[in-house]
Amino acid sequence: MANHGDNERLRQLDEKIARAKGGDDKSGSMASDKYSQANTAWRMVTELVAGIVLGLGIGLGLDALLGTKPIMLVLFILLGFVAGVRVMMRTAADIQKKQVAEAAKDERD
Repeated sequence: MANHGDNERLRQLDEKIARAKGGDDKSGSMASDKYSQANTAWRMVTELVAGIVLGLGIGLGLDALLGTKPIMLVLFILLGFVAGVRVMMRTAADIQKKQVAEAAKDERD
């Protein structure tokens, strides 16, 4: 079992860690902001690729059923691309709204 001396040392260590984290707040914020931007970029790429892959699958399936080899494939790949771009634009607009709201909140404070 831990004695009183060990508990005191652990408490002091916790305080040192908290001070170190508090003093280095800006660099931690910048690092988390970079990760947030990278996550957003990957999200947008994934949305675009998902639209194209979905269009590819539907186009291939319809071409196999209807016997119209390249027509449905090309049509649905283009539709998937357009849908992916629309979703990306909607995501970008949502992110921009959040950033504007945060900037307005920071100005008020």
